[in-house]
Amino acid sequence: MGDRHPAFERLDVLVGRWAVRPKVPGLGSAWMEFTWQDDGAFLRQESDIDSIPDTAPKAWRENAPFPTIALIGLDDTGEEFTMLYADSRGVHRVYRMTFAQGEWRMWREAPGFNQRFTGTLSPDGDTVEARWEMSEDGVNWTLDFEITYSRDHSAR
Repeated sequence: MGDRHPAFERLDVLVGRWAVRPKVPGLGSAWMEFTWQDDGAFLRQESDIDSIPDTAPKAWRENAPFPTIALIGLDDTGEEFTMLYADSRGVHRVYRMTFAQGEWRMWREAPGFNQRFTGTLSPDGDTVEARWEMSEDGVNWTLDFEITYSRDHSAR
């Protein structure tokens, strides 16, 4: 492949393994890993969880998305990324994504189930505080859950 598009440089800060802690009582933590694929043409995102505790909410025990996989790519006519997402439930989604000045945003517009994600990268690049929101009509939004990503330095 040719040279990597300069917009991908903004995503270098995500590369590596992260502990993922949804702020859902009783759920525990999972992990997420970002790696470059095909000489930097795509950023691959994988996540999984060792186990879901019995103390987790019933909805998470019965419908947890783990494992997940996503590929992040770029249309070189702009600086907006596209994420192709799939998980163990058979869910397949396409998100639009931006990452600039420490703000990570993803969103999708789908009839009856719009979603958006907003995350803020800490100045040291080791933590992302984020939230997922959903909307049936694309106008009125409700919090789905908050989540914290912490870089796993032991995985280097």
